[in-house]
Amino acid sequence: MKLRNRTDAPEVKRAQAHNELAWDRLVEQGSAFAAPATREDFREPSRIINPFGWLPGNLHDLQVLCLAAGGGKHGPLFASRGARVTVVDLSERMLELDRRIARREGLSLDTLHASMDDLDALADGRFDIVLQPVSSCYAENIHAVYHEVARIMRPGGIYVSQHKQPVSLQADPHPGPEGTYALREIYHRENPLPPQDLSSAHREAGTLEFIHTLEDILGGLCREGFHIDAVHEPVHADPAAPPGSFGDRSRYIPPLPRHPGHTPGCKHSPDTNSMSIRTVCASRFRIGTIPIMAMVPVPGSRFA
Repeated sequence: MKLRNRTDAPEVKRAQAHNELAWDRLVEQGSAFAAPATREDFREPSRIINPFGWLPGNLHDLQVLCLAAGGGKHGPLFASRGARVTVVDLSERMLELDRRIARREGLSLDTLHASMDDLDALADGRFDIVLQPVSSCYAENIHAVYHEVARIMRPGGIYVSQHKQPVSLQADPHPGPEGTYALREIYHRENPLPPQDLSSAHREAGTLEFIHTLEDILGGLCREGFHIDAVHEPVHADPAAPPGSFGDRSRYIPPLPRHPGHTPGCKHSPDTNSMSIRTVCASRFRIGTIPIMAMVPVPGSRFA
């Protein structure tokens, strides 16, 4: 079933409209950043959707939101494990990949064409799990994203999110004469970074990205009532990698972190290249995650 965003929403901001078209183009071009799940992926879905064991082993009938996660990968893989899945994305072309793969595999899922910071079409306290691959860099206000996630999560729910390291967005994509990577962009900035013409392992071609400080990424989760359970920073450094390659740049600059979080009550009644965080929704309007994991199930929650 296809869900629609509210009809009275204000016009999409310039950056959102730009990124919607940019991701549509990446799908049309067959970019690796928009590659859907293969049949091989369905043989072992946990390798992609639960690589750190942060999620429960039994996902049957759990309400799962794949946030800003179109592309035909995470949503169909969760659905294959029996979860009730909703996929939200700003790009309709990315969502079409989810519907296409679901049809191919005989799976059921919902798609919602919306921005990650405007989830009014989704009810309060609905989801047990929210998975957000690297995408917060496309939101101008990460706090608005966290606020919405906290609102739609159930108490004790798990929020796993991935983020690009701020310094990775600040630094040159290619090494200078001495083989090192210079910082070119200021840390505290309100405007988006200029888009890159060519895709690399660090930036997606043609997109507008915002630098979020670590205080915003981690502290923002805490302010919305999330409990950070764990953080993970993958190691991609390769001393033997040629200059300018992903492995070489990763020796100097960590690309991403991931974190999980949970909501002990939740405030609103609350890929492995990135930093990951796991958080738990604490009170009915609170949650948080960044390649970090720190979850404490709340008595009475579905994960207790």
